[in-house]
Amino acid sequence: MLYEMIGVVRPGRLFEVKEIAKTAGKIVLEAQGVVRGVTNWGTFLLPKPARKLQTTHNVGHHFILRFDASAHTQHSLRRTMSLDPRLIRYSIVKMGTKFEEVKDISGQAKFR
Repeated sequence: MLYEMIGVVRPGRLFEVKEIAKTAGKIVLEAQGVVRGVTNWGTFLLPKPARKLQTTHNVGHHFILRFDASAHTQHSLRRTMSLDPRLIRYSIVKMGTKFEEVKDISGQAKFR
């Protein structure tokens, strides 16, 4: 199944974005999944302020990771990402289950 993980990291620390994306990719690859691509969208205002570890964040560094993996791998990725204090928010969305639905989706997520 094809999944897309959208992550929002504390702004101003590009190395943290790289580390989190590398950790997520490592989890997928160790479970015999395939990472289609990682896209860095940069720093943007959040739609509403987000609180994490007694800190309010108004902006965040956004990135997208597209990967093919099993549902079990997706759950273990969720568990790991929920424990990471550097990640403000994240979401994992299933983009399709059948090959015909996902064969033309590229690894890069275009922004507008």
